[in-house]
Amino acid sequence: MVRILAVFLIAFLSISDADSNEKVIARQGKVSFFSHTSVEDIKAENNQVLSVIDLSKGEIAVSMLMNAFIFEKALMREHFNESYIESDIYPKAVFEGVLVDFDPAAQGEQTRMAKGLFTMHGVSKQLEIKVKITNDSNGYVVSGNFETLVKDYDINIPPLLAGNIAKSISIDFRFEYEPYED
Repeated sequence: MVRILAVFLIAFLSISDADSNEKVIARQGKVSFFSHTSVEDIKAENNQVLSVIDLSKGEIAVSMLMNAFIFEKALMREHFNESYIESDIYPKAVFEGVLVDFDPAAQGEQTRMAKGLFTMHGVSKQLEIKVKITNDSNGYVVSGNFETLVKDYDINIPPLLAGNIAKSISIDFRFEYEPYED
């Protein structure tokens, strides 16, 4: 799986008639999630998310290591990686898509839809996510949030713990891009 993702990212970065100035990369993107129930709140953050945008095509790819999520409690991290996400079997989550009607030359803020395929825990789903894209002198920033259902990704929660984990998880993300250099 790791090799497949590495090949995908290399191919994504190299397939294009355009020069590398038309690609931007976020090497330390941030993704966090939040689960709220009456029993407990669970939140985690991952600051090791890689994302690439091909500005000429509006294509975006995101890859994140699932075991890089940091939790308040070590036991939560252990359960997340071993019992729920099974990060030894499914080490990464990947989004491959397009930023619809994205204008890379526009300065300021644009609100657009990112449409594509999100794969996590061995399950792929089509997603449409509203994103905010900012283009200023510091470069591009893509941010947003969305909700996803645990059951959509075949994540099994034991009945004893079902009350501790929300059925719908809130996900926030922020990627700060810089020019990609070969």
